[in-house]
Amino acid sequence: MFVLGLACMALLLSSCCRKQAPVAQEQALNEGLAPQITNIGARSGWLLDGEWKSIVDLYETGYYDYRRAPMPTGRTYFREDSFYDDPTQLVEIDFDRAPTLKVPGDWNTQRKDLYYYEGSVWYRRAFEVPQQEGKRYFLYFEGANYETVVGLNGKVLGKHTGGFTPFNFEITDGLRPGSNNVTAMVSNKRRLENVPTINFDWWNYGGLTRSVRVVETPATFIRDYSLQLKKGSMNTLAGWVQLDGAQAQQKVCVEIPELGLSQELSTDAKGYASFEVAAEPELWCPENPKLYAVCFKAETDSVSDRIGFRCIETRGNAIFLNGKQVFLRGVSVHDEQPLEGGGRAYSPEHARQTLQWVKEMNGNFVRLAHYPHNEAMIRTAEEMGIMVWSEIPVYWTIAWDNPDTYANAINQLSENITRDRNRCNIVIWSVANETPLSDARLKFLSGLIDKARELDDTRLVSAAMEKEYIDEEKALLTVVDPLAEKVDLMSFNQYVGWYDGDSDKCDRVTWTFRINKPVLISEFGGGAKAGRHGARNERFTEEYMEYMYQKNVAMLSRIPGLSGATPWILKDFRSPKRMLVGIQDDYNRKGVVSEFGEKKLAFYVMQDWYARLRDEYAAK
Repeated sequence: MFVLGLACMALLLSSCCRKQAPVAQEQALNEGLAPQITNIGARSGWLLDGEWKSIVDLYETGYYDYRRAPMPTGRTYFREDSFYDDPTQLVEIDFDRAPTLKVPGDWNTQRKDLYYYEGSVWYRRAFEVPQQEGKRYFLYFEGANYETVVGLNGKVLGKHTGGFTPFNFEITDGLRPGSNNVTAMVSNKRRLENVPTINFDWWNYGGLTRSVRVVETPATFIRDYSLQLKKGSMNTLAGWVQLDGAQAQQKVCVEIPELGLSQELSTDAKGYASFEVAAEPELWCPENPKLYAVCFKAETDSVSDRIGFRCIETRGNAIFLNGKQVFLRGVSVHDEQPLEGGGRAYSPEHARQTLQWVKEMNGNFVRLAHYPHNEAMIRTAEEMGIMVWSEIPVYWTIAWDNPDTYANAINQLSENITRDRNRCNIVIWSVANETPLSDARLKFLSGLIDKARELDDTRLVSAAMEKEYIDEEKALLTVVDPLAEKVDLMSFNQYVGWYDGDSDKCDRVTWTFRINKPVLISEFGGGAKAGRHGARNERFTEEYMEYMYQKNVAMLSRIPGLSGATPWILKDFRSPKRMLVGIQDDYNRKGVVSEFGEKKLAFYVMQDWYARLRDEYAAK
């Protein structure tokens, strides 16, 4: 576990857009990063959470000179003498006198003047680490939005691009006895080449939105591992282990005491070993979220985890969990704090409140849209018996032909899978949402699907596609996306009754599909402001939303192969695209729960439907 210590940290984000900033030609997408460490919570170290000094830097004056060229480190805000302590010298920065921001946390909800801010903010904090001989030290960020350049004691460590996945730098040689200073700049600027691109329907929360820590490891340590049921099996465990360090060839023992299992491995010259072993574990499922204590013991290191085992697969147009047909009774969720005030979520308490609403709805599944959520959400859902759809922010229209954009998407997918591959409740990796058809887009997304399966073949892979009319007059609907041939599910978004006609149109709609795969409605719904009442044909009233949900449930129930649904969305969430004064006020109002935790009438429509489906599938 991590012990809170004195810490100094700050994030710098420089412009990455290849066409818009000179620095992009000089810096790669990611620089100086160490390979990602898995199961970070099991490691010794020091949390750097708390108050950090902060300086808002809209023009990135602390990074570029007056000709927009990157300055040497000694002339930027990374330097150690960035304090106004000698009035005879010209100094235009003083972290000592600067205000603070809480970490983890977004800057938008902490200060009124930063509510809409999109730009760069510097963070800085001092910390002490009692170093031990023969140990290695890493600076680990659980997430920072969006581009981050980090420095330690006046030296730049490197850069990370992507707002929702973890990254770390090795700082063993850069630490010194006593006080250390970590400085960084985070930028949440939207750019065409980014993932997501400039246009998206959620709040662009900036800052060190998740925890930061210093991690201590042995000189050679277990950096990564995988342990799950072998694909297609319920009695064979398969996995691997990866060591990092000079003493790469070692004996490693994998132990699951409750199963009486002890498997010895020998790593190769690169520190890698894989294994398969027969076992009869009690399988994880929503009704019985069983997790086993697992320990990986090397000669120089050991790490423990709690891992569950389950088998998820499709047969024809049905989904099977542990060999039994299952309906994914879900709802979509954004990574926002559950109650008044909002802001980016980050804690187990945030997760538990959000997921408790899912349980009250009789749900067993969540679609974590539209980017990787914080690790506490995944682990809490696993403990509570809730299956997960995990997604990366390839959203709407991406720069499909840009190789840097593709590399960015691949990296975010890889970092997400690396962090969560041992969480058995994740049953679907999603690579995109509502993307327009084109050859370039198909090639882009096909590459992501192949990468997901290469990294993890034990889960389903999909994307949130879109519906099309075969015959609009007859209200005959389908999915014509060629991506449907590559994914495991026919998952798509549809808004009949909201963007497409009124609620009664649901009665006239017929769905047909030429591909025999399970159907998952990844989005449906409409908006209402909690407490706003009126006739059932009056938009943005709870009565309209309730009636539309009733009609949608009846329509969806007629779909052959319907195997799951995640209405949009569990809770009202912030979005600057939603500007209707007095009703939206910067909130997307499609939540079945308000930002204050008030359940709207539509919540109970889903609760009743899911209760019927729960009982129906339990009887099969």
